[in-house]
Amino acid sequence: MKSSDSLVEVHLVIEYCTGCRWLLRSAWMAQEILTTFETEIEQVSLRPSKNEAGRFQITLGKELIWCRKKNGGFPEIKILKQKIRDLVSPDKKLGHSDT
Repeated sequence: MKSSDSLVEVHLVIEYCTGCRWLLRSAWMAQEILTTFETEIEQVSLRPSKNEAGRFQITLGKELIWCRKKNGGFPEIKILKQKIRDLVSPDKKLGHSDT
């Protein structure tokens, strides 16, 4: 999924548990992602999970980037940015997030 492919719109979805009150964490991650990938990502959506307690997942298109239950907690923003970069713009430099 390359952002240079003009036919592909890159949409990222952060799905979070409302009962766990993870909206603020999700919004902060969305802000960080949009700031870092302002030209590569078309949209970031926040989706409240209605069917599964404790759910926190991040998907990019159909690709699962992070699952709290599978990956054992929440991602560090540095790791999350690296995973997204590797999919949308592998040559992009992330500054201090690359070290």
